[in-house]
Amino acid sequence: MNLHVITVSNRRLLSTVAAGLLAATSTIVAAQSGMNTTSLKSTVVLENLENPWDMAFLDDNTMFFTEKCKGLSVLMPNGEVNALLGMGESEGYPSTMSDLFCEGQAGMMGVAIDPAFGDNRRIYVYSTSNMSNPHTNRLMRLVVNDDFTAVSDRTDIVDDVPYKMKASAHPFGGPGAHNGGRVRFGPDGNLYLTTGDNHNEEIPQSPTLMGSKVLRIDTDGNGAAGNTPPKGFDPRTYTYGHRNVQGIAFHPETGTPIVAEHGPWHSDEITVLENGGNGGWDPRQNMAGRGECPDEYCGYTPNQMSGMDRHERAAHMPMTDMITYPNAMPPIWTNNGWSQGTSSAAFLEGEQWGDWNGAMVVGSMGIGFGGTSLGQRIDVIQMTTDDGQIALEDVTEMTLPMEAKRFRSVVLGPDGNLYTAVDEGMIYKLAPGD
Repeated sequence: MNLHVITVSNRRLLSTVAAGLLAATSTIVAAQSGMNTTSLKSTVVLENLENPWDMAFLDDNTMFFTEKCKGLSVLMPNGEVNALLGMGESEGYPSTMSDLFCEGQAGMMGVAIDPAFGDNRRIYVYSTSNMSNPHTNRLMRLVVNDDFTAVSDRTDIVDDVPYKMKASAHPFGGPGAHNGGRVRFGPDGNLYLTTGDNHNEEIPQSPTLMGSKVLRIDTDGNGAAGNTPPKGFDPRTYTYGHRNVQGIAFHPETGTPIVAEHGPWHSDEITVLENGGNGGWDPRQNMAGRGECPDEYCGYTPNQMSGMDRHERAAHMPMTDMITYPNAMPPIWTNNGWSQGTSSAAFLEGEQWGDWNGAMVVGSMGIGFGGTSLGQRIDVIQMTTDDGQIALEDVTEMTLPMEAKRFRSVVLGPDGNLYTAVDEGMIYKLAPGD
């Protein structure tokens, strides 16, 4: 087997799918429901990256990708990597934007390609900016030049997603926390942007603060026609009351948006969204039997209570509080009282996936109670759509060759294979075996 190595911008490209380069490949077995198994081939696409966060593909397998503290780049079908836009003082980029920065969980995050890219050359990137004080997260619209070597015409179509400026007294209280960050076009042609609560107790249920929301907007940043948020809410709001959604994908049969969401050391959830719906997260103190909490944010308090197991903690401070909000959107899946850092989500499509065709895959980063490392994995979530209602059918864990990887992003490529970015600095391709 030949091994092709191309060094570009201090990155080693081990394989380029569209160019047909062969790389060192390992066969893995992913258990499915029932008695069937599917052999997967795992190939490293890029390595020596710095916290790759997201990817987006053109039909010819051109892949835009972000690195949280560096910037935006593109992997071309011929194997070349072109740096496009750097953050702050990033080196090796043809241009940088001085207001973009990274801190804690914040930085350059989600990326999406305009469905009309062939005509308008537009892409959309979500990043943290210090252009204002307090700082904000912004969704930028950029134009890519014809040879994929530069971007221009920055327009901030969303400039008011809250950013956490300072540390807190509660656990994991550093600045830059809980930004959400996934950007995806839905089958309805609208942009969906997920945002987080910043460890700010007021944000989730706020009608005007654009954290803890799923925004549905047009390509100019206006609220999409058909949004039905509650009276008094910002018209860009599709759903609210979330904690920190980093995964959103659309059911291949119904087009329904479904999110994967981080829980507070418990209760990671997968939820089928309803237009105008409430995710039920409300970490304010002195309500629903709670007392005072550190920095008035109760999102972690149950985990500090002695004598409670993880299920009791989840019941005391659920991510979806159906008691306070009986009409909240109920999750179709929770992970049994442990938080394992659910991140991105995608649907597998194509007969090559066998029993998994049409299933949702969700990456986990392995964050457990007390900082323990649990469940760094990819789960396969199979669903039913009886009478148009989406419900959970089965959950299966993929068995992967890599150990202790934090699966930050999972994206289905135009070749039908699954691509995943891991915090450890690599992007992999997972392809069904022969």
